[in-house]
Amino acid sequence: MVEHGWPELPGAADGSDVPAVTDVVTRPVPTVGPVPTVGPVPTVGPVPVTGPRRLWAGPLDVEGLAVASVRECARAAAELAAARGTDLAVSVDSQDVAAAFDSFGHLRLDGRPLQAWAPLSGFFAAADGWVRLHANYPHHRRALLDALHLDALHLDGGAADGDERRDPVARAVARLPAAEVEARVRARGGAAAAVRSERRWRGLGHGGGPLVAMTAAGPARVLPATPPPGAPLAGVRILDLTRVIAGPTATRVLGALGADVLRVDPPHLPELPDQHLDTGFAKRSAVADLRDHATAARVEELLGTAHAVVAGYRPGALGRLGLDGAALALRHPRLVVVELSAWGRGPWAHERGFDSLVQAATGIAERYGTTAPDGAWRPGALPVQALDHATGYPAAAAAMRLLAAAGCGSASRARRGSSSRARPRRRVRRAIRR
Repeated sequence: MVEHGWPELPGAADGSDVPAVTDVVTRPVPTVGPVPTVGPVPTVGPVPVTGPRRLWAGPLDVEGLAVASVRECARAAAELAAARGTDLAVSVDSQDVAAAFDSFGHLRLDGRPLQAWAPLSGFFAAADGWVRLHANYPHHRRALLDALHLDALHLDGGAADGDERRDPVARAVARLPAAEVEARVRARGGAAAAVRSERRWRGLGHGGGPLVAMTAAGPARVLPATPPPGAPLAGVRILDLTRVIAGPTATRVLGALGADVLRVDPPHLPELPDQHLDTGFAKRSAVADLRDHATAARVEELLGTAHAVVAGYRPGALGRLGLDGAALALRHPRLVVVELSAWGRGPWAHERGFDSLVQAATGIAERYGTTAPDGAWRPGALPVQALDHATGYPAAAAAMRLLAAAGCGSASRARRGSSSRARPRRRVRRAIRR
């Protein structure tokens, strides 16, 4: 076994004074504690890592971030298996991790690659810099066009595609400062982020707090009998209220480890088909309009028999339906709850967040920028959607740690994220520097 100096994720055994990933990952090969837990969890041996230390080009240690997140998830799986009276041998290979983090790029549907980006998603030059737009979802595309007063062009449907869609948007963005484009689109319910340096981002008062924080909430639901070998989550029922990549990645992992996972999506905001395929393995799917009282009552019945809920909508979105962590803890105090948040605490705590937008806003896009032969500079991106995946695996680890504590007779509520109030999911805003 060759470790090659692989780092660990930041964390502390008791969940206190846990540094944020953005404060830790800049150190060469950080070796701080794991994702915290609540209550006793069995101690397992080290998780060996093999494979190449370098897999992607670029200024940031994306490999270190990726392997650390998967390693933490593997460790949590072994702890859960031990808590349930069985052994699980785990190891991590960096090449397997790289393939998993680029799962979307490897998947084929009837021989064709999946479509990652819509025509209006990507970097656009503004009057004073650059802005990243995310318009993969139809409702975000409509918000973008409305914000730029382009709704009259009917770009939201019909045959217009590619440059026919992009050129009018590019011209509109070019006339405005990047921050104004960001503000206009966000105000309309869309998704955009001006490209900033890390220093500018930190100067705006964003971030702070731990990567993962956990809160005890009462006796957990008793886990089923000892699982079969290799399936530490067998018999565990998980309700999946997630979308996009990070949350669905977490529940995909939990399903692969034996959990009975049911993903529920709203009919009026369907998931992108290709994205749903990539993250839909090892789980079942259903459509439920939770605004309908009868449907909400049926979901409430499911909550009564579930062991865990993973929620991946922006903070506040599920609260209107009584499905945020605090409300669930009151109605179902024996339920493990894992929540995710893109931005953590700060001015954008309740804003929409996507991997690409976090990269743009926090300085990663600037770090990956390139200069063309003619001297023109353009922002860049990580080689994979590493922030999403490196959020999903620790979220799965948090769920398993709480379930392991439940297996040891302890208690159970977690939130995955960055603020001192455990606002879950803060995206990993920088990868580990080389």
